[in-house]
Amino acid sequence: RQRSQIGQILRAGEHLLQLINEVLDLARIESGRLSISLESVTLESVFEEVFANVRPMASDAGIQVRDDTSDMSAIAVRADRTRLKQVLLNLLSNAIKYNRESGQVSLSVAGLPDKRVRINVSDTGMGMSTAQTNQLFQPFNRLGADNTEIEGTGIGLAISKRLVELMEGEIGVHSEVGVGSTFYIELPVTDLPATVVKEADVTAVETKQVLTGHTVLYVEDNPANLELVTNILTLRPDLNLLSATHAKLGIELAKAHRPDIIVLDINLPDIDGFEALRILLADPKTAEIPMIALSANAMPRDVERGLKAGFQKYLTKPINVREFLESLDEILGTSAV
Repeated sequence: RQRSQIGQILRAGEHLLQLINEVLDLARIESGRLSISLESVTLESVFEEVFANVRPMASDAGIQVRDDTSDMSAIAVRADRTRLKQVLLNLLSNAIKYNRESGQVSLSVAGLPDKRVRINVSDTGMGMSTAQTNQLFQPFNRLGADNTEIEGTGIGLAISKRLVELMEGEIGVHSEVGVGSTFYIELPVTDLPATVVKEADVTAVETKQVLTGHTVLYVEDNPANLELVTNILTLRPDLNLLSATHAKLGIELAKAHRPDIIVLDINLPDIDGFEALRILLADPKTAEIPMIALSANAMPRDVERGLKAGFQKYLTKPINVREFLESLDEILGTSAV
């Protein structure tokens, strides 16, 4: 009995935390304080993470999840990786929760004219009328689901709509009562992210003098960018790489390892790079470590803000390998032969 009661308390607490986080997200979006990092994002990598998250939930609910993305998942879109994953997780979790018993959920991709792509999340639920779909993206409107045992905040779709629009995309739904619903996201297609170093840049790297080891801490949540920097630094035996995908972990690593230089992305999933910079500069253990911003926010005002905040360098994405290495050498006091 106690275990059951504690479980109810925990579920209620998790539901309240989700509600608070989504209200804060919605408030940041409405006030214009939510920043979006638009860059090349490979759909395949996002889909893998999303499926890993929703399959246990689907299994518990007795819902079959189908991956119908086929070869289309190998393309890249211009989006914020973290926010795209957030939107897809919301659509898929809704498709599972509001499905019929032993139902199906599928994820598919289709090409569109004008270099755009459509991601579809389909379910075999009860479907919705036109009147219901017209109200669907309004905050706190659960279309009568408050009278069921299905947990929800009524904010997820409103946030998803705003996030997709911030990513220069479109979100919508097609639904038929008694048949099911298909939610879709349309985003611009872009070139695949670079994950290898160009030959010219390799030549430049190999002419560098091999010196005593320096440690570089790179805080970045985008796997493609992290892989690129890892590939670059494997060609530099004088540089050792530490990495973190969240700012708070990066801060802990900085305190524990005292790296010679810290490279920070600005748009991180927990706190942004500016807040991480403030925390690092306020701590005597890390205040003297040189820090470089590496961000897709590339407007002149972004660069100016970064330098005023305390970054020694503000580099922009896509990563210019030569500029990146020259910045490291300049700050660390190394030089070409």
